Amino acid sequence: MRSPLVIAHRGASGYRPEHTLAAYRLAIAMGADSIEPDLVCTRDGVLVARHENEIGATTDVADHPELAERRTSRTVNGRQVTGWFTEDLTLAELRTLRAKERLPGLRPTNARFDGRFHVPTLDEILVLAQRASLRTGRRIGVVPEIKNAAYYASIGLPVAERVVAALRRHGLDRPEAPVLVESFEPGVLRELATMTRVPLAQLVDDEREAPYDLVAAGDTTTYRDLVTPDGLAEIATYAQWVAPAKDLVLPRDADGAIGAPSAVVEDARAAGLKVVVWTLRAENRFLPSNLRLGEDPAATGDLAGEVAAFVEAGVDAVFSDHPDVVVRAGLERAPRTVGRTLRAG
Repeated sequence: MRSPLVIAHRGASGYRPEHTLAAYRLAIAMGADSIEPDLVCTRDGVLVARHENEIGATTDVADHPELAERRTSRTVNGRQVTGWFTEDLTLAELRTLRAKERLPGLRPTNARFDGRFHVPTLDEILVLAQRASLRTGRRIGVVPEIKNAAYYASIGLPVAERVVAALRRHGLDRPEAPVLVESFEPGVLRELATMTRVPLAQLVDDEREAPYDLVAAGDTTTYRDLVTPDGLAEIATYAQWVAPAKDLVLPRDADGAIGAPSAVVEDARAAGLKVVVWTLRAENRFLPSNLRLGEDPAATGDLAGEVAAFVEAGVDAVFSDHPDVVVRAGLERAPRTVGRTLRAG
């Protein structure tokens, strides 16, 4: 067996505030094969890395009186959200803010870094990965996730063309480039399939019922439909990877413990797709009950045991907030090769 590719989820976000250059650099130093930025858009059309376009929980925007009047409510993907939104700020205004830890109660050590780092652009992240590849002799991949594509299109900020433009600026719009673009929304992936030659990944949720763009269009396809054999065959018409939530691959029983794998990996293989699961985290709060150590939800559990279970299930890659743990666990079970890319199986 070979160990799965390790994609640092929002960087080494178990150790630094997510979506900062510091988190991405640390992930690379820990041996991650790729780094993942979630992409949202500024008012002047610049793609930046934030988990959501509402940034009240991940920056110090609330401490900036000059931006107080920008606080507002919007309907995003069918949900009413109140706060500060990237699409209401120019990049110059966003640069006055500093990132902070999104989960300070769970990760208080990360909160010590609040206020140190700015919000990075996609261009900065691509440059970081390319320079790290030269420095380390490894091909460091980038896995951008397009957030809220249908919403952004509705307000005149289409994202797909901006992603492709950035890839082309950095010489990365080619099939062998260490890039994998992902989204929960099939529509933007279908659009990208006609615009770029890099591989694409369909994200599949296990909590929300269906992709928002399909709901908005009146399409009744659900996320569960996407991981049926027919759904996976349809994904294979526009993407090369499927990215299911981890519980869709290793379902939990009534006690919250993981058992036998579902048919998702086998069915994805039959459709010609590679499989990456999300998100592996070290804290007990996120682990199956049979891999928790102690009662404290913030305490470190047996993440290596979860990695082993997904290796046995045959996945090609995993997203993790703690890439160092996953790298070590993978090395203990199977060899890794220098310079692996997102094209590897």
